[in-house]
Amino acid sequence: MTDLANADTAPSAALPRCPWAGDDALYRHYHDAEWGRPVVDDTRLFEKICLEGFQSGLSWITILRKRENFRAAFFGFDIARVAAMGDADIERLLQDAGIIRHRGKIAATINNAARALEVQAEFGSLAAYFWGFETRPEHRPDDLSWAALRLLAQTDASRALSKDLRKRGFKFVGPTTCYAFMQAMGLVNDHTHDCFCRADVEAERAALIRPTRKA
Repeated sequence: MTDLANADTAPSAALPRCPWAGDDALYRHYHDAEWGRPVVDDTRLFEKICLEGFQSGLSWITILRKRENFRAAFFGFDIARVAAMGDADIERLLQDAGIIRHRGKIAATINNAARALEVQAEFGSLAAYFWGFETRPEHRPDDLSWAALRLLAQTDASRALSKDLRKRGFKFVGPTTCYAFMQAMGLVNDHTHDCFCRADVEAERAALIRPTRKA
Protein backbone atom coordinates (compact mmCIF):
# COMPACT_ATOMS: atom_id res chain seq x y z
CA MET A 1 0.00 0.00 0.00
CA THR A 2 0.98 3.61 -0.47
CA ASP A 3 2.35 5.42 2.57
CA LEU A 4 3.20 9.08 3.13
CA ALA A 5 5.68 10.28 0.54
CA ASN A 6 8.95 11.94 1.39
CA ALA A 7 8.34 15.66 1.69
CA ASP A 8 11.09 16.33 -0.85
CA THR A 9 9.35 14.31 -3.56
CA ALA A 10 5.70 15.05 -2.79
CA PRO A 11 3.83 17.16 -5.36
CA SER A 12 3.58 20.82 -4.57
CA ALA A 13 0.71 21.87 -2.31
CA ALA A 14 0.03 24.64 -4.83
CA LEU A 15 -0.97 22.23 -7.60
CA PRO A 16 -4.69 22.20 -8.49
CA ARG A 17 -6.46 19.32 -6.75
CA CYS A 18 -9.96 18.05 -6.15
CA PRO A 19 -11.27 20.34 -3.39
CA TRP A 20 -11.94 17.46 -1.00
CA ALA A 21 -8.19 16.87 -0.61
CA GLY A 22 -7.98 19.98 1.55
CA ASP A 23 -4.83 20.99 3.41
CA ASP A 24 -4.12 17.84 5.43
CA ALA A 25 -0.83 16.28 4.26
CA LEU A 26 -2.10 12.71 4.72
CA TYR A 27 -5.30 13.44 2.84
CA ARG A 28 -3.44 15.20 0.01
CA HIS A 29 -1.04 12.29 -0.37
CA TYR A 30 -3.92 9.82 -0.49
CA HIS A 31 -5.53 11.97 -3.18
CA ASP A 32 -2.32 12.37 -5.19
CA ALA A 33 -0.85 8.88 -5.01
CA GLU A 34 -3.72 6.49 -4.45
CA TRP A 35 -7.30 7.63 -4.98
CA GLY A 36 -8.66 6.70 -8.38
CA ARG A 37 -5.53 4.87 -9.52
CA PRO A 38 -6.48 1.41 -10.82
CA VAL A 39 -6.03 -1.49 -8.41
CA VAL A 40 -5.90 -5.16 -9.41
CA ASP A 41 -4.36 -6.69 -6.28
CA ASP A 42 -6.91 -8.72 -4.30
CA THR A 43 -5.53 -7.83 -0.86
CA ARG A 44 -5.67 -4.12 -1.64
CA LEU A 45 -9.16 -4.44 -3.08
CA PHE A 46 -10.37 -6.30 -0.01
CA GLU A 47 -8.86 -3.66 2.25
CA LYS A 48 -10.49 -0.86 0.30
CA ILE A 49 -13.99 -2.29 0.35
CA CYS A 50 -13.71 -3.13 4.05
CA LEU A 51 -12.51 0.36 4.95
CA GLU A 52 -15.27 1.93 2.88
CA GLY A 53 -17.70 -0.11 4.97
CA PHE A 54 -16.13 1.12 8.18
CA GLN A 55 -16.31 4.69 6.85
CA SER A 56 -20.11 4.56 6.55
CA GLY A 57 -21.45 7.40 8.66
CA LEU A 58 -17.97 8.79 9.34
CA SER A 59 -15.45 10.99 7.53
CA TRP A 60 -12.86 9.31 5.31
CA ILE A 61 -10.00 11.15 7.02
CA THR A 62 -10.98 9.40 10.26
CA ILE A 63 -10.50 6.03 8.55
CA LEU A 64 -7.34 7.12 6.80
CA ARG A 65 -5.72 8.15 10.08
CA LYS A 66 -6.56 4.74 11.54
CA ARG A 67 -5.62 2.68 8.49
CA GLU A 68 -2.40 1.25 9.90
CA ASN A 69 -4.31 0.20 13.01
CA PHE A 70 -6.90 -1.52 10.83
CA ARG A 71 -4.13 -3.33 8.96
CA ALA A 72 -2.64 -4.56 12.21
CA ALA A 73 -6.04 -5.63 13.53
CA PHE A 74 -6.99 -7.56 10.38
CA PHE A 75 -3.67 -9.20 9.51
CA GLY A 76 -2.90 -6.80 6.69
CA PHE A 77 -6.31 -7.68 5.22
CA ASP A 78 -5.05 -11.12 4.27
CA ILE A 79 -8.37 -12.56 3.09
CA ALA A 80 -7.87 -16.14 4.28
CA ARG A 81 -6.63 -15.06 7.72
CA VAL A 82 -9.51 -12.65 8.21
CA ALA A 83 -12.01 -15.31 7.12
CA ALA A 84 -10.63 -17.59 9.85
CA MET A 85 -11.30 -15.04 12.61
CA GLY A 86 -14.07 -15.82 15.08
CA ASP A 87 -16.08 -14.54 18.01
CA ALA A 88 -13.04 -14.21 20.27
CA ASP A 89 -11.40 -11.97 17.69
CA ILE A 90 -14.50 -9.79 17.52
CA GLU A 91 -14.46 -9.35 21.29
CA ARG A 92 -10.74 -8.55 21.18
CA LEU A 93 -11.16 -5.95 18.46
CA LEU A 94 -14.02 -4.31 20.34
CA GLN A 95 -11.37 -3.36 22.91
CA ASP A 96 -8.99 -1.95 20.28
CA ALA A 97 -9.20 1.84 20.49
CA GLY A 98 -7.09 2.15 17.34
CA ILE A 99 -9.95 1.10 15.05
CA ILE A 100 -13.67 1.82 14.76
CA ARG A 101 -15.16 -0.37 17.49
CA HIS A 102 -18.42 -1.22 15.79
CA ARG A 103 -19.46 -4.84 16.32
CA GLY A 104 -21.50 -5.04 13.14
CA LYS A 105 -18.72 -3.67 10.95
CA ILE A 106 -16.08 -5.90 12.54
CA ALA A 107 -18.27 -8.97 12.07
CA ALA A 108 -19.06 -7.88 8.51
CA THR A 109 -15.34 -7.71 7.68
CA ILE A 110 -14.90 -11.32 8.77
CA ASN A 111 -18.02 -12.40 6.91
CA ASN A 112 -16.93 -10.51 3.80
CA ALA A 113 -13.57 -12.25 3.84
CA ALA A 114 -15.34 -15.60 3.65
CA ARG A 115 -17.51 -14.31 0.83
CA ALA A 116 -14.40 -12.94 -0.94
CA LEU A 117 -12.85 -16.41 -0.88
CA GLU A 118 -15.95 -17.69 -2.64
CA VAL A 119 -15.67 -14.96 -5.27
CA GLN A 120 -12.01 -15.83 -5.82
CA ALA A 121 -12.93 -19.48 -6.30
CA GLU A 122 -15.60 -18.57 -8.85
CA PHE A 123 -13.84 -15.79 -10.79
CA GLY A 124 -10.18 -16.55 -10.18
CA SER A 125 -9.66 -13.25 -8.37
CA LEU A 126 -11.54 -10.43 -6.70
CA ALA A 127 -10.04 -8.15 -9.32
CA ALA A 128 -11.70 -10.04 -12.17
CA TYR A 129 -15.01 -9.79 -10.36
CA PHE A 130 -14.85 -6.09 -9.52
CA TRP A 131 -13.50 -4.96 -12.88
CA GLY A 132 -16.51 -6.60 -14.48
CA PHE A 133 -18.52 -3.66 -13.10
CA GLU A 134 -16.48 -0.97 -14.82
CA THR A 135 -18.65 1.83 -16.19
CA ARG A 136 -18.55 2.22 -19.96
CA PRO A 137 -17.18 5.62 -21.09
CA GLU A 138 -20.46 6.64 -22.71
CA HIS A 139 -22.22 6.23 -19.37
CA ARG A 140 -19.87 8.57 -17.52
CA PRO A 141 -20.94 12.18 -16.85
CA ASP A 142 -19.83 14.93 -19.20
CA ASP A 143 -19.60 17.46 -16.38
CA LEU A 144 -16.46 16.74 -14.37
CA SER A 145 -16.61 19.86 -12.24
CA TRP A 146 -16.51 19.66 -8.46
CA ALA A 147 -20.05 21.04 -8.28
CA ALA A 148 -21.29 18.07 -10.32
CA LEU A 149 -19.07 15.28 -9.01
CA ARG A 150 -19.70 16.06 -5.34
CA LEU A 151 -23.38 15.22 -5.95
CA LEU A 152 -22.59 11.89 -7.62
CA ALA A 153 -23.08 9.53 -4.68
CA GLN A 154 -24.16 6.41 -6.58
CA THR A 155 -24.66 5.21 -10.14
CA ASP A 156 -26.34 2.38 -12.01
CA ALA A 157 -23.05 0.48 -11.86
CA SER A 158 -22.66 0.94 -8.10
CA ARG A 159 -26.25 -0.14 -7.56
CA ALA A 160 -25.63 -3.25 -9.67
CA LEU A 161 -22.43 -4.03 -7.75
CA SER A 162 -24.16 -3.50 -4.41
CA LYS A 163 -27.06 -5.73 -5.41
CA ASP A 164 -24.77 -8.53 -6.55
CA LEU A 165 -22.51 -8.31 -3.48
CA ARG A 166 -25.49 -8.47 -1.15
CA LYS A 167 -26.87 -11.43 -3.08
CA ARG A 168 -23.54 -13.13 -2.42
CA GLY A 169 -23.83 -12.42 1.30
CA PHE A 170 -21.56 -9.37 1.68
CA LYS A 171 -22.47 -6.83 4.38
CA PHE A 172 -22.11 -3.02 4.56
CA VAL A 173 -21.98 -2.74 0.78
CA GLY A 174 -24.77 -0.32 -0.07
CA PRO A 175 -24.71 1.51 -3.42
CA THR A 176 -23.14 4.66 -1.96
CA THR A 177 -20.40 2.64 -0.25
CA CYS A 178 -19.86 0.74 -3.49
CA TYR A 179 -19.50 3.94 -5.47
CA ALA A 180 -16.94 5.30 -3.03
CA PHE A 181 -15.08 1.99 -3.45
CA MET A 182 -15.28 2.27 -7.25
CA GLN A 183 -13.82 5.77 -7.05
CA ALA A 184 -11.04 4.69 -4.71
CA MET A 185 -9.96 1.62 -6.71
CA GLY A 186 -10.05 3.28 -10.11
CA LEU A 187 -13.12 1.70 -11.66
CA VAL A 188 -14.01 5.32 -12.42
CA ASN A 189 -11.88 8.43 -12.64
CA ASP A 190 -13.64 11.10 -10.60
CA HIS A 191 -10.79 13.55 -10.32
CA THR A 192 -12.16 16.91 -11.39
CA HIS A 193 -11.40 18.24 -14.88
CA ASP A 194 -8.90 20.74 -13.49
CA CYS A 195 -7.16 18.40 -11.00
CA PHE A 196 -3.51 17.76 -11.80
CA CYS A 197 -4.02 14.02 -11.18
CA ARG A 198 -6.79 13.50 -13.70
CA ALA A 199 -4.64 13.01 -16.80
CA ASP A 200 -2.19 10.71 -15.01
CA VAL A 201 -5.00 8.55 -13.66
CA GLU A 202 -6.62 8.38 -17.07
CA ALA A 203 -3.29 7.29 -18.58
CA GLU A 204 -2.92 4.54 -15.96
CA ARG A 205 -6.45 3.34 -16.69
CA ALA A 206 -5.77 3.35 -20.44
CA ALA A 207 -2.61 1.29 -19.99
CA LEU A 208 -4.20 -1.20 -17.59
CA ILE A 209 -4.71 -4.77 -18.73
CA ARG A 210 -8.08 -5.58 -17.19
CA PRO A 211 -8.19 -8.81 -15.19
CA THR A 212 -10.60 -11.35 -16.62
CA ARG A 213 -12.62 -14.20 -15.18
CA LYS A 214 -10.93 -17.57 -15.18
CA ALA A 215 -11.99 -19.94 -17.93
